Amino acid sequence: MNRKLRFIGISHKKALVAQRDMYHFSEEEKRNLSELLCHTFSDISGLLILVTCNRTEFYFESITTSASELIDFLIDLKEPNAAQGNKKLFESSNDTISSVRHLLEVSSGLASAVLGDAEIIHQIKKAHQFSIGHHLQGSILERALQTTFKNHKRLSNETHFRDGTTSLAFKSLKVARDFFNKSKIESKKLLFIGAGDIVKQLFKYNSKFNFEHIFVSNRTEAKAVALCDLHKCEVYSWNKVLANDFEDFDVVISAASNCPNLIKKVTPKCKKRLFIDLAIPENIDKSIANDENIRFYNLEGISSELEDNKEKRLAAIDKVKEIIDEELSIFGSWLKEAPLRDLLGEYKILIDQKVKDFFEDETDASNMKMISNQVMRALFKNPEVLTHSEKADSLITKQIAVLSTQYS
Repeated sequence: MNRKLRFIGISHKKALVAQRDMYHFSEEEKRNLSELLCHTFSDISGLLILVTCNRTEFYFESITTSASELIDFLIDLKEPNAAQGNKKLFESSNDTISSVRHLLEVSSGLASAVLGDAEIIHQIKKAHQFSIGHHLQGSILERALQTTFKNHKRLSNETHFRDGTTSLAFKSLKVARDFFNKSKIESKKLLFIGAGDIVKQLFKYNSKFNFEHIFVSNRTEAKAVALCDLHKCEVYSWNKVLANDFEDFDVVISAASNCPNLIKKVTPKCKKRLFIDLAIPENIDKSIANDENIRFYNLEGISSELEDNKEKRLAAIDKVKEIIDEELSIFGSWLKEAPLRDLLGEYKILIDQKVKDFFEDETDASNMKMISNQVMRALFKNPEVLTHSEKADSLITKQIAVLSTQYS
């Protein structure tokens, strides 16, 4: 098989938030970018674009297009005047097994800013659906993803690596609860900005914290209204968010996509307030933290706070790596047999025609299909003959003659 699965990625491991911002793509940008990539590199037959708050990665199946070429393409696209040194911010591989190992480590949470991150697998599934919807699932990529989903299931069933929450949304609400006296949190007013996955998770985990006065604001008001109807809270005007009018709120958690510097200045007040930025690109200007009454967290700050259940996850790492090795070995066996499967696929057409010619259309279709399948199995047991067309042809003819007596 000439095709290989390769990957490139920029993440929290090598790049700061501001550097990762440059390579964060919205759903619309992903659509345009996938079309551009496939047009520019015509040998790409499979593509997965994974975009999260801590990483942007491209897994692609190609014959000649290398990881280095794709990195150069993205840098030229996003930072045409950037120094060549920016290339060092990327991880990459041109080897199929190495790329699949990386995908398994990312999907398991081993490579996450928060060890054991449970949200990453849902983001991979979402990226997979995008690939399917745009007909970008190559055969190697698809097999790698099915291996990933199986690996995730095993981690959940066979280890304690998924025990406890590692959610940024959960931690944000916990920080808010701890910031105020627990007995007073019911009176505090919270504003969630955005209506995507993170805000939905905030509502999911609020059942553990019981904040009662929650408002939602979003560019598309209908989405904010839908969330408020579902969770019995109130809509806050997007225009007021644009005006940075937050005087009535004790906690503001912002997770609006593609809204850099949405919150630039906050009117000083005597009471203490909490601002949390969970967005990429960042929604909140860090300078608001200069106010002594404001506590500010961004993604890096919240991630560093996520230590709950860490001991269980650390104890499970060896088992997680063992499962990854096992699943990678199974994938490797599948990959090794791929050329044989391709060759057998070519012979299947020849076998079907020979069976049809042998019986001269006198036997029924079901018998002919059974004979063809049995001949295929005989070839699979003798793969060495496939490299010699005369030997293969002789084996096929012999098998058809022997099997035909069983159906005569």
